[in-house]
Amino acid sequence: MTSPVVTVSPETGFREIVALLTEYDITGVPVLDREGRPVGVVSEADLLRTLAAQDDPGSLLPAPQTAQVGPGGVVTAADLMTAQPVCTTPDTSVVAAARMMSRHGLKRLPVLDEEGRVIGMVSRGDLLRVFLREDQVIRREIVEEVLGRIDGVSPAEVGVEVDQGRVVLSGTVPEAHLVPIVLNLCRSVDGVVSVTDRLRAGGTTASVG
Repeated sequence: MTSPVVTVSPETGFREIVALLTEYDITGVPVLDREGRPVGVVSEADLLRTLAAQDDPGSLLPAPQTAQVGPGGVVTAADLMTAQPVCTTPDTSVVAAARMMSRHGLKRLPVLDEEGRVIGMVSRGDLLRVFLREDQVIRREIVEEVLGRIDGVSPAEVGVEVDQGRVVLSGTVPEAHLVPIVLNLCRSVDGVVSVTDRLRAGGTTASVG
């Protein structure tokens, strides 16, 4: 995630938001209340909707509906924002965060602490960067933090090969029901692109896929 976070208040004006996005080269900002909790998100798309609604006598297309402006024509973050933003937490896995973004059509997620305050932002780029992890780092995590923590599985009995994030597992686990557990936990490791199963259970092949 990215931290500290560029944020705005509900009273922040349109031009100030545009300036922040430009200065920090970002595509959206969370809108926080006085206690630091998110009440919405303003994105480039929200700003463009306001721009598209401006009068254009030469256009044949009708202007789309846009946010209601305040007194004197002032447009603030409160007028522009998407309320009730989808958020995540620091312990959310990369896979879960990616699914949240995909499901809701989002480019970024505010990251909240235990008290519901924004402590960071996760973008699509942040999620994709995990696939740049080095193969030896991925292998070490699988051997030490995955295989080494599954009861009944001996890391010495399981071969782990990693090539550009593609993992191949071979060797032996004592019981067949442990195979899908090993596979699923390996797939959840950051940077893993795919997992090929060549494991055997109790001396017999127990491929799950």
